[in-house]
Amino acid sequence: MDKHALFQKFVAFTAAVHQVSNEMTKDLKPDTVTSVQYKILEYLAVSQPATLSDISECMHMSMPNTSRELRKLTEKQFCEKIAAADDRRKQFIRLSPKGEALMNGVFAQAEARLEERIRHIPEEELESIGQALDLLQDQVFHGPKPG
Repeated sequence: MDKHALFQKFVAFTAAVHQVSNEMTKDLKPDTVTSVQYKILEYLAVSQPATLSDISECMHMSMPNTSRELRKLTEKQFCEKIAAADDRRKQFIRLSPKGEALMNGVFAQAEARLEERIRHIPEEELESIGQALDLLQDQVFHGPKPG
């Protein structure tokens, strides 16, 4: 396949993913956190434990801003810091039990919305979609890093 055409499809796909993701979660953010804090909790829910720099890089935030938002989330008891076993100076951030409960509730609502979106798709096509997502995950999103 023409690599430029593949790139154009990838750009369109990622834009559609962001749009659908925003539609499915737009009013699910709890009132107890800001939009930035919610995005951090969402990231931790799927990528924990994470380092401060992991979160900062993914959120496109400065380290001081990320640190401040994590402190607020820790004060609200939605996340906690744990020291690395091999280096006590290195800290990882993960959801606390309260944060896990919060995000499980949000994800349950998002899952219900996804089920509504896909309810008309035949089972064999759902299987194909699952395989396509697995392939994207393996080959594009978690595949070898360029360079």
